[in-house]
Amino acid sequence: MSCQTQTDFKSVDIKEFKTEIAKSDVQLVDVRTAKEYSEGHIPGAMNIDVNAPDFEEKIKVLDKKENVAIYCRSGRRSKMAANKLTAAGYKVIELNTGFLSWDGEVEK
Repeated sequence: MSCQTQTDFKSVDIKEFKTEIAKSDVQLVDVRTAKEYSEGHIPGAMNIDVNAPDFEEKIKVLDKKENVAIYCRSGRRSKMAANKLTAAGYKVIELNTGFLSWDGEVEK
């Protein structure tokens, strides 16, 4: 079996991500560390660190009926988080290039 797993989430570019997060039924989640989040994040994003031991517990605040839009710094951790979220039954949209490529508004 290869390392590449089949993804059940949608990985999109910045333009499509902006379109998705502008919708009212989307939950925006930053999966970076609290320190990274405090240094700047997309407005309206909640912070749930994918590497935290209680990640699976913390995602329970999300509504499975609505899409979850996630991002990290470069796109690696968000893909890991997207796999965990889809396995838990969430519909996920992931920013494939991460916050490093974000050219929109930033909140601190």
